[in-house]
Amino acid sequence: MPAIEKTEFAELIRETRARLELSQVKFAAKLGVSFHSVNRWENGRTKPLPLALKQIEALLHSLGDRGEDLLAKYFSSGRS
Repeated sequence: MPAIEKTEFAELIRETRARLELSQVKFAAKLGVSFHSVNRWENGRTKPLPLALKQIEALLHSLGDRGEDLLAKYFSSGRS
């Protein structure tokens, strides 16, 4: 799993949710977490657990070409 800064988590969540065209409530339901978790992630107060990050990565993969840039930005193996 790449090292992502706390502010980058907020961007990842916000960008992924926008790409999927989902509200925080619907995004939370898709991941099986609470709305409050997604809200805290987007506001940079907490970061997603590794399982949630894997689910987000899978969602981006499911978008095909539309998710490739976010996968490269946040999940590329070249990150330190």
